[in-house]
Amino acid sequence: MSAKYYTQFILTDTEYRGGNEFSGVIELSHPMDMDSDARDIEAVLARNFDLQKNAVKLVSWSRLH
Repeated sequence: MSAKYYTQFILTDTEYRGGNEFSGVIELSHPMDMDSDARDIEAVLARNFDLQKNAVKLVSWSRLH
């Protein structure tokens, strides 16, 4: 069962210095609970931008219903 999340995040890669704050919806293959590690979301975002995992800093996230 997949789950969609609204995210706000910062890209720390030097390529994005001028405009590095983004928001958007991502879909994970399994739902997370509020105590889960946000690294799963950061990993998906990094993959989508073709960046290393440590180049994404998640600011906030919430599940969409």
